[in-house]
Amino acid sequence: MDDATLVVRARGGDSRAFEVLVRRYQGPMYRLALHMLAGRGDAEDVVQEVFLTAWRRLPQLRDDTAFLGWLYRATTNRCLNLIRARRPVAEADLDSRESADAAGAPERAAQVSEQLTALGEALKRLTPEQRACWLLREVHGRSYMEIAGATGTTQTAVRGRIARARAQLAEAMAPWR
Repeated sequence: MDDATLVVRARGGDSRAFEVLVRRYQGPMYRLALHMLAGRGDAEDVVQEVFLTAWRRLPQLRDDTAFLGWLYRATTNRCLNLIRARRPVAEADLDSRESADAAGAPERAAQVSEQLTALGEALKRLTPEQRACWLLREVHGRSYMEIAGATGTTQTAVRGRIARARAQLAEAMAPWR
């Protein structure tokens, strides 16, 4: 069943339809929150709050086909608010152990682990807005228009933030090329 149909049913009180939407999108929202925030607990809390708020505010969603963009916007905004409330930002958990294990040979695993640690450090040095835009584009594959909607800014601002983030990350990761 497509999102629009599920949204219409959920708005009508069908909790099973909303459960399908939650199961469908909790993974991507969790990964976004995890990369933006300090740890798993914060990411889980944000995702839970976002879906709870979505259930309560579903009647306010005007375009049934815009549910996914609405979730990305809510998750991004909730993460940005949490980041702004907590200065300095704690280290992001990029799950380097799993990636290192998947790499195979111990030498390669160590190198991948070091690269992920360096990337995590570089991501921490981006502004929260740059980090959000970069993650939405590079990790979640969202369009500039979707990112602008999720972050409440213009496509031009999104392009600028992503360009600056890419430049900073490229500089930070230059030793790994």
